[in-house]
Amino acid sequence: MKRSGRSKIVVGTRGSQLAVIQTEQVLQALEAKWSALECETKIIKTRGDDPKTAIPDVRAGRKGLFTGAIERELLRGRIDLAVHSAKDLPSTLASGTEIGAVLPRIAADDVLIATTPCDLESLPRDGIVATGSVRRQHQLRWKRADLEIVDLRGNVPTRLRKLATGQWHAIILANAGLKRLGLDPQSAMVQFEQNEFWTAFLPRDVFVPAGGQGIIAVQINSKNVQLREMLREINDFDTGLCLGAEREFLRLLHADCNQPVGVLATVDGTTMKMRGQIFDLGATAPRHGEVEGRSAEGEFLAAELLQKING
Repeated sequence: MKRSGRSKIVVGTRGSQLAVIQTEQVLQALEAKWSALECETKIIKTRGDDPKTAIPDVRAGRKGLFTGAIERELLRGRIDLAVHSAKDLPSTLASGTEIGAVLPRIAADDVLIATTPCDLESLPRDGIVATGSVRRQHQLRWKRADLEIVDLRGNVPTRLRKLATGQWHAIILANAGLKRLGLDPQSAMVQFEQNEFWTAFLPRDVFVPAGGQGIIAVQINSKNVQLREMLREINDFDTGLCLGAEREFLRLLHADCNQPVGVLATVDGTTMKMRGQIFDLGATAPRHGEVEGRSAEGEFLAAELLQKING
C-alpha cells in the first residue's frame, strides 16, 4: 500500500454504472477518514459482464459469476480491495479473502417498475413481467400464476431501456440499485432518459430479498492487516451483523445467488429478527420461517431459522 512515500490503494470493481457509483461511495468513506489517502480504481471485466458467457453461466448457477475475476486480482496482489454488491458474493468467499467492511444498508426491497400505474395486485391479468432473478420468478408465480414471466439480463439502465420498448408490462429491480442511480422509487414514478415509469414496492413478506441485497461489501486479502484496521473505521456494525447472519443461512443451505431463496435479517438495538423463504423444485408456495434473538448471535439464529423452515 505504500507507494512513493504515500498511502495508496488500488480498488477493483466491475465497470457498470452502479458498480462504479458503489465504489465511489466506498472511496468517499475512506477519504473522509484519511484525507491524504490516494486511491486508484481498476475496472475488471467479469464473466457476468461478457454477453458470450453470462447467459449460459447464469443458467448453470451464478456462483462467482460477478466476483470470481475480481477475487483473483485480489489474491494476485494487483488490487488492494474489491467492492461488490453483497448479494453477488458466493456464500463462501475465495480462500485467503474476507469481508473487511460493509457500508450501511440503504434498502432491501424489490420494486415493480411498470409502463402504467399499477402494483402487484393490479397488474393486468396475463400481463408480462421480466426478471432475471430465479427467486423473483418463483415469488411472482406464487402470488400471480396468471402472469407470463420472461427472462431479463443486463445492468439497470439496460433493463429500463428494454422496458421502454413496450415488450412487457413491468420489470422488477432492487430498490437499492435504483436509489444509488438517483432513481428513487419512493415518489411512485421515476424518469429515465426520455421515459417515465411507475413504481410500486413489492411486499417484503412475499418478496423476501436475496441475502445481502442493498449492501455494499468490501473484500480484502486476509493477510493485509493494515487495510483490515483501516476498514474498521468505515464499517457499519449493524449491517455487518445482518450480512453475517444472512450469509451463514445461505452457507448452511449451500445456496448461491441463483437459487430461489430469500433471507433478511434486521437489527433493532440488541435484537435481531430473521426471515427466510425457500422454494423447492416443483413447489408453488415456499417453505418459510421467522426467528428472533440477540443481534450478536446471528450465526446461531441462521441455524435456528433453517431448522425451523426444515421442520
